[in-house]
Amino acid sequence: MITDKTALYTEIKRVINALKIDDISNERKAILQPLTEYIQSKVSNHQDIRINFICTHNSRRSHLSQVWAQTLAEYFHIKNVFCYSGGTETTALFPMVAETLRKSGFQIQQISKTKNPIYAIKYSDNTHPVIGFSKKMDDDFNPKSGFVAVMTCDSANEACPLVPGAEQRIPITFEDPKAFDNTPQQAEKYNARSLQIATELFYVFSQINP
Repeated sequence: MITDKTALYTEIKRVINALKIDDISNERKAILQPLTEYIQSKVSNHQDIRINFICTHNSRRSHLSQVWAQTLAEYFHIKNVFCYSGGTETTALFPMVAETLRKSGFQIQQISKTKNPIYAIKYSDNTHPVIGFSKKMDDDFNPKSGFVAVMTCDSANEACPLVPGAEQRIPITFEDPKAFDNTPQQAEKYNARSLQIATELFYVFSQINP
């Protein structure tokens, strides 16, 4: 009997299967289309797909995007997808992001407890974890060329008209859940933003013809 050795964790699959892509507006679909086309071009030409999600502080939206994109590439069995994240400055991955992902079924291990902690984020037993920590977009951890830069916040989009080494630069911005920090709505709003990002990236990868 052949088993899927890269099967996603059950709770993550449950979350993914509950996503409602019909809720995505035509306006948002148009914003997502350039990323779909970029990925399809790479797949069609049997090339590696490198996606660097960029936000000012590399602390919230860019990490959620990186983790969900890597997970959904696995879900749709799209090979040779490598997802990264970075910022225009270095801060720290905000703890509520890790907690939000944990509640969606990801296994989170904090492997460094510095001011800028490092997290191992796993979506499957037998795949390499996503390594999450805040870094500048040109950090040595990130690719130097042959990647698409996806701008996930307005401030980074405006501050970086050019991303060195990027083959293409695509703005796909999301509202910042930081606005709800230290409020009773914090967990709810972070989860809502995480699910929006997951839903839109699900739509992107669902369009890809392997």
